[in-house]
Amino acid sequence: MKPLLYAFPGQERVACALARELDAEQGTLQLRRFPDGEDYLRMITDPAGRHVVLVCGLDRPDEKCLPVYFAACTARELGAARVGLVAPYLGYMRQDARFNPGEAITSIHFARWLSQFLDWMVTVDPHLHRHPTLDSIYSIPAAVAAAAPAISQWLRTHVHDALLIGPDAESAQWVGQIAADARCPFIVSSKQRRGDRDVEVSLPDPGPWRDHRPVLIDDIISTAHTMIAAIAQLRHAGVSKPPLCVGVHALFAGDAYSALTRAGAAEIVTCNTVEHPSNAIDVAPQIVQAVLRILDGQTAG
Repeated sequence: MKPLLYAFPGQERVACALARELDAEQGTLQLRRFPDGEDYLRMITDPAGRHVVLVCGLDRPDEKCLPVYFAACTARELGAARVGLVAPYLGYMRQDARFNPGEAITSIHFARWLSQFLDWMVTVDPHLHRHPTLDSIYSIPAAVAAAAPAISQWLRTHVHDALLIGPDAESAQWVGQIAADARCPFIVSSKQRRGDRDVEVSLPDPGPWRDHRPVLIDDIISTAHTMIAAIAQLRHAGVSKPPLCVGVHALFAGDAYSALTRAGAAEIVTCNTVEHPSNAIDVAPQIVQAVLRILDGQTAG
């Protein structure tokens, strides 16, 4: 029987690609809010006996997690064989240690909670710094779709004189991989974060690539303060070409997008993991391959 796929709002493009490649049926899910703010959910398409795939990015997770939970629980009550989640962006990954006494390590708590009612999960480039893999905190099969190949392809097509600039030392391997595939040089800045909106960035000398197009690249653009600080450093270093800013996940908290534009970004480009007008890099093919790996593994088991 074909998998049954339910797309949450904003995930229609990824869901269509998944349905096409998986030969899945697209189910109908009714979601709305009661006047008091509580969620209403109804599965119009019957999931009984089906392998259910929920497609919902977990950016702004507090408003999305309960509907995902309700959908998974309802699918099981109605007889679904298995329930998986495709979350192009996975929230609650940044707090991966207790930096101050009494802090919640929310990445671990969130992982335990999702693992209680899902059979598997697929996401794109989760914020893995102190956790080596998703398997180290999730007790369900979890596959990662890498955005790097799609970013490299986009750079090869659109920027012929790129100098990639990574945000910090932790990004060096990731940025280096993208640069190698895009056949362009790269450097990595150093970053000191004092708070959510207080970031100091230092750039190495661009050297022989001073006349290249600077491409600031990061996995998440949230407040955009890291990129804004890097743009100021580029000016200080005498780099004349305005930078291109590339991000995987377009969170853009508050006025971050307009602030980045005002700071001097020539163009802002992101992957389509979080719906935003800057989405120009399609990672749906990578998500499809990750889902196929999960499904093939479960079939083999």
